[in-house]
Amino acid sequence: MAFIELKNVTKAFHAGEEEYPAVREVSLGIESGEFVAVMGPSGSGKSTLLSLVGGLSHPTSGVVFVDGIDLGALGPNKLSDFRREYLGFVFQSFYLVPYLTAVENVMLPLTVQPGMNGKAKDAAQEALRKVGLDTKAHRLPFQLSGGEQERVAIARAIVNKPPVILADEPTGNLDTRTGDHVLDMLQDLHREGHTIVMVTHNTDNAKRAGRTIEIRDGQVVR
Repeated sequence: MAFIELKNVTKAFHAGEEEYPAVREVSLGIESGEFVAVMGPSGSGKSTLLSLVGGLSHPTSGVVFVDGIDLGALGPNKLSDFRREYLGFVFQSFYLVPYLTAVENVMLPLTVQPGMNGKAKDAAQEALRKVGLDTKAHRLPFQLSGGEQERVAIARAIVNKPPVILADEPTGNLDTRTGDHVLDMLQDLHREGHTIVMVTHNTDNAKRAGRTIEIRDGQVVR
């Protein structure tokens, strides 16, 4: 079994009595340590696929495994524990808390971990150092550029040293130069051993990955 494995996964949404499958009968595997790009046009099911791998939504049918764990069999508390232990999320919209400083935003995934009270700030500072923002740790999000905010989001994603990083259009709101820098950081994390699944519509971004999965109309076509 692959480290991440989807078996005959369908995810449908409902509008009234109508059912709209966003992902249809998808089966695929991603090995530990891979850097995989998921490509496809808008509405093809890319982000839905990422949310299924991250346990943010459950399939209508089929099974999602990560490291042999059936995500559909986990209750809410166990699922939260799984995401905290296994996953780091990087989104296009950053999702930083506006009234928290950069270091406080990075500390958020650690605040619910037992025994981390005294270590959380040190770990967050180290994560910010890794993305080159340790000197701006005490700035609020509005005091940072878009690229810097994305780097804070990456620091938050890696602060608990998760084996898997899920990135949904991580350069979508950035200029080309800043986006390239973010992709450089993702490649560095890949070289350190993280498994990375990145949703993108940009072919140049996809070339940074070791493998590309193409989705159209909710199905894997390549």
